[in-house]
Amino acid sequence: MNGYCYFILGILALAAGYFTYGRVLERIFRPDASRQTPAVACTDGVDYVVMPRWRVFLIQLLNIAGLGPIFGAVMGVLYGPAALLWIVFGCILGGMAHDYFSGMISLRHKGENLPEILGRYLGGQAQWISRAVCIVFSVLVGVVFAVGPAAILSPMTGWSVSAWVWIIFGYYFLATILPIQAIMGKVYPLFSVALIIMVMGILGVMLLMPFADSLPAWMHLPRMEVLPDTDFFHNRHPADFPLFPVMFITIACGAVSGFHATQSPLMARCLKTEREGLPVFGGAMITEGIIAFIWAAAALTFYGSPEALGAATANGKAPALAIQTISES
Repeated sequence: MNGYCYFILGILALAAGYFTYGRVLERIFRPDASRQTPAVACTDGVDYVVMPRWRVFLIQLLNIAGLGPIFGAVMGVLYGPAALLWIVFGCILGGMAHDYFSGMISLRHKGENLPEILGRYLGGQAQWISRAVCIVFSVLVGVVFAVGPAAILSPMTGWSVSAWVWIIFGYYFLATILPIQAIMGKVYPLFSVALIIMVMGILGVMLLMPFADSLPAWMHLPRMEVLPDTDFFHNRHPADFPLFPVMFITIACGAVSGFHATQSPLMARCLKTEREGLPVFGGAMITEGIIAFIWAAAALTFYGSPEALGAATANGKAPALAIQTISES
């Protein structure tokens, strides 16, 4: 089986995981469509607002994804095609289960945040520890999600990275203090659609790449072999970093990320029925996994090998520039 077939098989496996393992998760949790959700029982027009399922899905996708499944996936394939296996199996068996249950547990507890849920079951000490951990990691993630887009936007616009960082943090601030439907409900879906369009463009190129010679010249598709390296069971990192646990930490978004549990309560307060939990929480996670898988496969295809990708980053190309190079190709 060549790399092209592995690429298609990986995407199909992620999609199939949603419809099979997702139903298993539902049978375990037993969502009740007749039970009032926090959005219905606690409507306040600020945080607790019933929104259409498609809108909640798009907001949830952006909340958990951002550049995470792109940066992490591209850097993760430095370890070789083993990263693709981790994305597929980690996303289905770990990520979807984690995101679905964390969102649904919050849904059953009036949209409580993660520290409040932990305090309810593990006591006050666990609650305060989790609050401290959530604050620290939210700050770290917030910085990455500000500096990363700023590094991509800066060369495209001519504005400095610092200017874009201030703009992004200003956007964060407004999205936090205003009612959820004011900015998050309107702007987040647009960014989420942009994320999907971007990855669909790369998917289209990957699918058409084997037929580049027979396509019209105006399409300018690169003539490359999809996944030329399919050695799934060996560590290929150029610096010989250990596969375990470093690769599994590098590719968190797109596989399993505990950060998602801090975001799911936001959307648990906006669902109309409990039956919407799997499409929103599980569906967003599987979509993130597909995004990560496509970007990881694109990085391996474009650079040809983990060693070539490692050389590009070692020569001064930040992940943002490597991603930009892949997009422009």
